[in-house]
Amino acid sequence: MSMPALLPFGGDWEAYETQLYAIFLGEIAQGGLTFRGDRVSCRRLPETEGKWAAFWHLIQQGKVEEDRLPDLRRCERLRWVKYVIESWNVDGDIQWWENRRGSETNVLLWYREEYLVILTRRDGYWLLKSAYETNQTHRVRTLRAEQDRFHGH
Repeated sequence: MSMPALLPFGGDWEAYETQLYAIFLGEIAQGGLTFRGDRVSCRRLPETEGKWAAFWHLIQQGKVEEDRLPDLRRCERLRWVKYVIESWNVDGDIQWWENRRGSETNVLLWYREEYLVILTRRDGYWLLKSAYETNQTHRVRTLRAEQDRFHGH
C-alpha cells in the first residue's frame, strides 16, 4: 500500500464536499479502522448540515469551532488519514510518539514531517482527534522537539 494521491479541488465546492464526506464515511468513520488492535472511532456529535463533527474537524481549520473554515490542504489529504493509521508501523516515513494533554494520552503519527494524525486513547478504543498538514516552520520545530523528548534524544 502506498500513500494515496491528493484529492484536488475541481472548482465545485458542493460536489467536492460530497466526495470528501463519502470518503470520510467509507474509509474513516465506518471503514473499520484499527490502531494497535483496537478500533478507531470518530466524534459524530454535534452534527452540522447532517455531517459528523469529526468530518468538519478534518477538513477545516481555525481555533474557534464555530468559525472554522475549509482548508484545501486538509481536504486534499483526507485519504491520508486511513493510510497513516494503517501504515504507522510499516512505513518508515511515519514517525510516532505519545504526549499527554490534561488527562488524555495521545499518539501522534507524523508522515514526513508534513502530515500529522492524532489519536487519543479511550477505554477500549482510539478516538481520531485531528489530522492536518504541518507546513509551518515553528510547528515542525515544536513537534520535532516533543518527539525527541519522548524518544530520549
